[in-house]
Amino acid sequence: MNITSLSRYAKLKGINLLGTGDFTHPKQLAEIKEKLQPMDNTGLYTYNGVYFMLTTEMATFYYWEKKLRRVHHLIHVPNIEIVDQIIDVLTRKGANTGIDGRMAIKISSAELVETLMEISKQIEVVPAHVWTPFFGCLGSKTGFDSVEECYLDETKNIHAIETGLSSNPPMNWRLSSLDKFTLMSNSDSHSPWPWRLGRECNVFELKKLSYEEIMDAVRKKDKKRFLFTIEVDPAYGKYHWTGHRKCNVLLSPKQALKLGNKCPVCGNELTIGVEQRVEELADRPEGFIPKDAIPFRNLIPLSELIKTVFHVDSLYSKTVWREFENLIRVFGNEFNVLLYAPRSELEKVTKRRLVDLIMMNRDGKIRIIPGYDGVYGRPVFDESEFKRFEEQQKNIKMSVQKTLQDFKKGL
Repeated sequence: MNITSLSRYAKLKGINLLGTGDFTHPKQLAEIKEKLQPMDNTGLYTYNGVYFMLTTEMATFYYWEKKLRRVHHLIHVPNIEIVDQIIDVLTRKGANTGIDGRMAIKISSAELVETLMEISKQIEVVPAHVWTPFFGCLGSKTGFDSVEECYLDETKNIHAIETGLSSNPPMNWRLSSLDKFTLMSNSDSHSPWPWRLGRECNVFELKKLSYEEIMDAVRKKDKKRFLFTIEVDPAYGKYHWTGHRKCNVLLSPKQALKLGNKCPVCGNELTIGVEQRVEELADRPEGFIPKDAIPFRNLIPLSELIKTVFHVDSLYSKTVWREFENLIRVFGNEFNVLLYAPRSELEKVTKRRLVDLIMMNRDGKIRIIPGYDGVYGRPVFDESEFKRFEEQQKNIKMSVQKTLQDFKKGL
C-alpha cells in the first residue's frame, strides 16, 4: 500500500479519487509529502493522474460503563498542515501508530472528535464500518446501541457513517436513528489489488472537484451531487452472519438465537454477525426506504467472476490477471466492464459464461454464501452448489431443534 501502487490500481479499477490511508504513519506520511502535489485551493492532491484526499483510520480504546470499547474512526482533512497538527496533538495525548498503521489512542470517541474539532472544523470524522463486531461503534462486541451513546454531545459533528462490507443501505435504513446520517461506503482495503480497492465506493457528480464540495454534499445528503454508492453484497463481508470460525460454524440470526448464541460444536460464544445485530436494534421492517435515501448498486469484483469461469483457486493467479488485463485493455477500467460495457461488445472479447456472470452481477443476481467471524463470504455461480448450502443449513436447523429437545428432556 503506497501512493504509486494505489494510483496504478485505481486507474485499472476506474477510481478518480482515493483516500491516502493512514497519514499518521511516519512512512506513509513521508511518501505523501514527497509525492502528492496540492491542487490549488481545493483541499485535494494529485499523483500520476489520480486525485487524493488526505485520510486515515484511528482507533480509540477505553472503558465506558464497565465495558471495553474499541471503536474505529475515519478522519478526512484538507491539508498537510492540519495533518501535522493532528499528529502533534494526539501524540502528546499518548497516541501511537501501532503495528498495523492505524493511530491508536486511549481516549473516548467523544473526546477524539472534540479534540479534532478544536484543531479544525474542516476535519470530517466518519464512524468506520459501524456494524463490525469488534471495532464498529454499533458492533456487537465492543460497540454501543446508538451513535449518540458513542459520541455523546459530539454527535453534532458526525454527519455520515460508513456501512462496512457486511451491511448495505437497506440494513441501515431499518434504524430510524440513522436517518440523520449520510451513508458512505468505502473499500476498507488493506491491499491495492482491484478486487480489494474500490470494492465499495462513493459516486459524486460535482461542478467543482474540491474537499469542501465533497464534504458539503455528504453533510447535506445532497442526492444531486452524491449520486449513489457501490456496495458488495453484504453477505460477501467477513461478519455478515453469526458464527465460529474455529469450528466452521455458520448460522443465520434465527439459528443462533435458538442456540443462545453458543457454538453447537464447542459451546463457546459465537461472534454475532451484522445481520443479527441490525435485527436487535432495528425499529423498522425489512424493505423500508427513507424519502431522502441515496441509491446504491450491488457489485462483486470482476476478478471473482473470472476466477470462477476459468476454474482457478486464487485471485492472484496469472490466468485471472491475464483475462482481467484483456478486458481492461478494451474497456478502459473495471467499472466500465461491470456497469456499462454492452453485452454484444463483451462477447467479442471474452467467454460467454463470463459475460453471463457480468450481466447477473450488474443485475444484483449473484448468490453469496455468507461471511462470518472473519471469513469472507463466497460467491456461488452454480445453483446446485447453493442448494447444497441451503440443505446444510436445514440440517443445522434440525440439529438445533434436536439439541433444544434434548435439553428440555434433561430439565
